[in-house]
Amino acid sequence: RELDYKVGMTGDGVNDAPALKRADVGVAVQGATDAARAAADIVLTQPGLSTIVNGILISRCIFDRIRNFLTYRIAATLQLVLFFFIAVFAYKPVDYMPANWEDDSSFPDQHEWPDYFHMPVLMLMLITALNDGTLIAIGYDNAVPRATPEKWNLKALFFVASVLAAVALVSSLVLLEVSLTSWRKGDLYQSWGLGGLSYGQITTSIYLKISISDFLTLFSARTGEKFFWETKPAPVLLVAGCVALGTSTIVALTWPETYPDGIYTMGLAYDDLFSNSISIFG
Repeated sequence: RELDYKVGMTGDGVNDAPALKRADVGVAVQGATDAARAAADIVLTQPGLSTIVNGILISRCIFDRIRNFLTYRIAATLQLVLFFFIAVFAYKPVDYMPANWEDDSSFPDQHEWPDYFHMPVLMLMLITALNDGTLIAIGYDNAVPRATPEKWNLKALFFVASVLAAVALVSSLVLLEVSLTSWRKGDLYQSWGLGGLSYGQITTSIYLKISISDFLTLFSARTGEKFFWETKPAPVLLVAGCVALGTSTIVALTWPETYPDGIYTMGLAYDDLFSNSISIFG
């Protein structure tokens, strides 16, 4: 300890109690006296020291899952908060409407688009509810313990989470820009033969994109410094991700033509724009 080493001590008798108390980690082995048990930090209930090794490996797996949880949580939160902050102040949907929209028979909307972009509260609740389900599944994910002790590196954790959030954020803003300009000649949607989107379908497109970005980010956040395909996810995590993705896609495709919170919302499966959802996945 005087040389700044972390010291562990094992013992079973009364004479070992002072050393067990003084050590950084005191371990009372099976059959130890009451004095040794009281002084120790860990009490073994099985013979041998292999349980210590197993405990260390399990604790490193738990540490790995906690780190993955925080990385995913930070990335998902940053994406949501920054996207809506930028979208509200930077985009004015009414300015993207065709100049003669009232006389254009091909334009599907009967009302003027809003002055700023926002999303129904129900959609946000669906995103967060499904997100929480995938977060819970991280606790049961496969984890490979490292050979060396774990240490918190908060700078690296926030950097990785910020990069993941930035990728999802930029792609969501690009989709919003492309969707709002879908009625301009030569636009990406026009060149693909999809035609222009109604504002209701723009709303559901962004909902689906944010949901997909959140849930797919999970599979990158859980692998640390490895690529996402190098570590196999646990079945429960894979099922949770697939359920979240499938539910969000079905909701976005089949949402009825309604005005929740005064926001025009319409499913992507209507008006022959089913392929738009495929483009969002791409």
